[in-house]
Amino acid sequence: MSSPPSASASSSPPPCPKKMITLRSSDGATFEIEETAALQSKTLENMIHENCASTPIPVPNITGEVLAGVVEFCSKHAEAGVDDESLGAWDEEFVAVDHTTLFDYIRAANFLEIPTLLDLGCQTVADMIRGKTPDEIKKTFNITTACTQEEEEEVRRENQWAFK
Repeated sequence: MSSPPSASASSSPPPCPKKMITLRSSDGATFEIEETAALQSKTLENMIHENCASTPIPVPNITGEVLAGVVEFCSKHAEAGVDDESLGAWDEEFVAVDHTTLFDYIRAANFLEIPTLLDLGCQTVADMIRGKTPDEIKKTFNITTACTQEEEEEVRRENQWAFK
């Protein structure tokens, strides 16, 4: 008579499936993100806690291309943990993009309330303008003015303190 196989003390239960949240961009692209990564967004966190995340969450003012980057950013940060020093180099590479994409990331981070991405994007822009004259900043960001030369000179005279 054989005895039933005994459960080994080292056997572990099967891993719990990771809860996934689906996001839909303004152009209809859908992205799945682990709930732990989505929780970096205060907006998504509120929706999850209010049980509004069982269907795809529309993100009406973020394109698929930008949302893909945001999902990648949140996933990387969730995977690495808050205090992981290796994120510094990854973050620098992440924001080493054209100005349009960088500003789109900042807008998305603001809309979704992702403080780490918002801080990173804003710090990157601040670093780009640090030590530059107003004219250099205009050139860097391809800013054109609707003011005439005379109007601009008047503003400079009235606000000399800002141009020192």
